[in-house]
Amino acid sequence: MTNEVKMAIFKGKEIRKIIHQNEWWFSVVDVVEALTDSPTPRQYWGKVKQREFIDLQLSPFWVQLKLESSDGKKYETDCANFELI
Repeated sequence: MTNEVKMAIFKGKEIRKIIHQNEWWFSVVDVVEALTDSPTPRQYWGKVKQREFIDLQLSPFWVQLKLESSDGKKYETDCANFELI
């Protein structure tokens, strides 16, 4: 099955999403940006990941999927499904 990539809109912010294993997965960085209005959502997410998952050695709830970036190229991006966001 081909992964289908679409955009969702939340509070006027675009959130990249993709179908992976028959369910929608959302870009964690995009969700962080929409929920926090952080000017640096990638750094914000990096600090949360480090503090909550690396320092405490918890299992990650995200997977890395290739999503298109603003430059038109696809990059591995942390994604979470609807239940985890």
